[in-house]
Amino acid sequence: MASHPSPGPSSPARPDGPLTVGFDLDMTLIDSRPGIHAAYRALSAETGVWIDADLAVTRLGPPLEQELAHWFPDRQIQAMGDRYRELYPTYAIGPTLAMPGAREAVTAVQELGGRAIVVTAKHEPNAKLHLAHLGIEPDAVIGWLWAEAKGEALREHGASVYVGDHTGDVRGARTARALSVVVPTGPCSADELREAGADVVLDDLMAFPAWLRDYAAGRAA
Repeated sequence: MASHPSPGPSSPARPDGPLTVGFDLDMTLIDSRPGIHAAYRALSAETGVWIDADLAVTRLGPPLEQELAHWFPDRQIQAMGDRYRELYPTYAIGPTLAMPGAREAVTAVQELGGRAIVVTAKHEPNAKLHLAHLGIEPDAVIGWLWAEAKGEALREHGASVYVGDHTGDVRGARTARALSVVVPTGPCSADELREAGADVVLDDLMAFPAWLRDYAAGRAA
């Protein structure tokens, strides 16, 4: 296990309320690359527009519209986003896998009497479909939020920790003054996440329950 604190310009807030931990979804809790790849191929086949699905799945994290802008003119992006989201349940839910340690990470929060919430840029209904299909049971799911906007939901729910895989997740945590815990399992390397200001870098979610127990003990003290 690697756990590397980064100093950063400001210390995260540590609220006195019950422990609440936020999690990102894509490439943090779930490996959605196979499903998203299939959904892009379906959209490409339907529209006749070439989409390099192999490339697209290497840059997951930002909102869908940012990726679609690489393949469609501006005037079509909203309609293509709507159609992609319609196709998504058919093509993307089945092939998507849980990341190693994902269920255990969520359960670890709940076993400590805390709340585990998912805060994601993904279309919220599709996020809920993924979690139900994989048997991951957070206490709340909040969709349609990216980067700093995630901080709004984290503050609203009183989260003191946010776990993600992208520099945008670090920015969301810092906006909420939550501890930024990251896993380099998505498009961003450990060094990139550290440079973005992540407070803790873990190798993967398998390391999270032990880290959380230590964090909760220190928080109680």
